Amino acid sequence: MTRSASPVLRLVVSSTNPVKLRAVAHGVRNAFPDDDVTIASVAVDSGVSEQPATDAETLTGAESRARAAREARPDGDFWFGVEGGVEDSPQGMLTFAWIVAVDREGRVGRARSAAFVLPEAVAEKVRGGMELGHADDEVFGRTDSKRHDGAIGLLTSGALDRAGLYAPAVTAAMIPFLNPALYPAERG
Repeated sequence: MTRSASPVLRLVVSSTNPVKLRAVAHGVRNAFPDDDVTIASVAVDSGVSEQPATDAETLTGAESRARAAREARPDGDFWFGVEGGVEDSPQGMLTFAWIVAVDREGRVGRARSAAFVLPEAVAEKVRGGMELGHADDEVFGRTDSKRHDGAIGLLTSGALDRAGLYAPAVTAAMIPFLNPALYPAERG
C-alpha cells in the first residue's frame, strides 16, 4: 500500500460483531502504531457453513468475507475477513479463527489465531450441529457470549477474551503490508 504522512487507514470489517471490530482495530494499531484508523463494518456472507468445521473451511470463509467486504465497501484501504472455526483433532475439538486482510493493490495477508481445546460438553453440541457461540451459551448459561468474551473468556474467567485472542492474528495478517517487497499482490 502506498503510504503517505500520517494517513488515516480506513478499515472495513466483514462483520458487525463488536469483538471482531475491536480485534481488527487493535491488531492494525499494533502493526501501524503511528497511523490513525477508522473502522466500518459490513455484514456479508461467508460462503461457508454457519459453523465452519475444518481449518480449510474456516480459511475459505475468512477469504470470502474479506473479498465480499471489498465489493460492498470499496472506499476502504484494508478489508478484513474474520472467521471463527472448529476442527476435531486427536486432542479434542479445537477452536481458532482465520484472519484475512486485503489491500487496494490486491496484496493478501493471512494468519490464524491460537487454538485451544473445547470442553467435551461444548464440542458435543457443536458436533450435533450447533454453532459454537450458541453451544457456549447453553453450557455456561450465558446469552450472546460470542459478541462478548467468547469461549476463551468463559474458560479463562476473563483472563483472555475473544478480541484478545484474535488481535495478534490480525497483526500477523498485516505482515505482507509491512513488507510489501516480500509479498507481491495476488491477482485473480
